[in-house]
Amino acid sequence: MRDTAQYKARLETMLSELTKELETIGIHNPTNPSDWIATPEGTDHKEADPNVAADKVEEWDERRGTVAVLETRYNNIVRALKKIDEGAFGICEVSGEPIEEDRLEANPAARTNKAHMNDEVDLPQ
Repeated sequence: MRDTAQYKARLETMLSELTKELETIGIHNPTNPSDWIATPEGTDHKEADPNVAADKVEEWDERRGTVAVLETRYNNIVRALKKIDEGAFGICEVSGEPIEEDRLEANPAARTNKAHMNDEVDLPQ
């Protein structure tokens, strides 16, 4: 049986830091706990200059991309914490085999073992 206390502490710290980062560029969707929505930076639209508007759209697109990446990390951390509570932490979601210790040390939210790490992106959230 794997001692999960150290992983739980790390994951909770990671979740707290990630939540703070996400809150600077988006909001948590109140109707879907696994969803974050990018918010535009500086919504002062007093100026009707099309170049300014285009810049704002481009900045918002960048924020949406960043939110998407951080949201995936956020959801994987939440999933890992839930697995700890359920006693299923450290088990590969593809093969059902244990995830290697060094992989969990590098990424405690890992969902697969090394043999299936490239399959992780295709797993449903």
